[in-house]
Amino acid sequence: MVEFRKYKVPTDWGQMPQGEQIQQVVNQQLAPWWPKVFGYNLAKIGELSASLDTQLSSVKYHFSITQTPSNASIEALPADLPLQSNCIDAVLMCLQLEFEQDPYRVLREIDRVIISGGYLFLVGINPISPMIFGKVLPKYQQQIPWNGQFFMPSRVQDWLGVLGFKVIADQRFVYHHLFSQVNDNNIWQYSLKSWLPSAASFYLIVARKLDCPLTPIKKERRAYRQSWSPSANAGRESNMKKSK
Repeated sequence: MVEFRKYKVPTDWGQMPQGEQIQQVVNQQLAPWWPKVFGYNLAKIGELSASLDTQLSSVKYHFSITQTPSNASIEALPADLPLQSNCIDAVLMCLQLEFEQDPYRVLREIDRVIISGGYLFLVGINPISPMIFGKVLPKYQQQIPWNGQFFMPSRVQDWLGVLGFKVIADQRFVYHHLFSQVNDNNIWQYSLKSWLPSAASFYLIVARKLDCPLTPIKKERRAYRQSWSPSANAGRESNMKKSK
């Protein structure tokens, strides 16, 4: 477990309740997207992201960026990536914003390194879900993942919109508080999924970086032309009046 500022960052899925089961579900949610991603470089940011399966992607090089040297292809902070600008085709980041003191700075850094048209896969915890009970009960408040900060998916999408990303998917999964074993056949979970599909404990946001101009392009204005013209004898009549 690595101490990052004031948040205890998980370095392994096993440190989170039902972590191995959640890892499997996250892999299932990501699997249909990997055949759609092409390019040369896929960066997995964070220890949990490094453990996810990306073999279905045809991107040539897959590497991880973590704070733990033993698990990292590159050892670095997510907010200070030692990469050139516009060099990454896809970024995967799982449960990382929850443990960053300045999450928007991390997203800005991703925006810097990712190419135009590149993919961002972002997995996070939804505060408006059964996970909120861990924030309320003192027994769980200092445990992973409830010791982190949870952001509304809509807020994360607003941040991405400001940076020039277009959200193409917002998937929700796992309707459970994680205090006990996750059981998909549970009637309570099934009812919550049916009646409140947006209240899932986890979300997957898929976004693509767009190339937008810094200033809006103004439409070309056409010269205004008068639709009328003075009569041919208007000037003659005025001269005749002056001569009289």
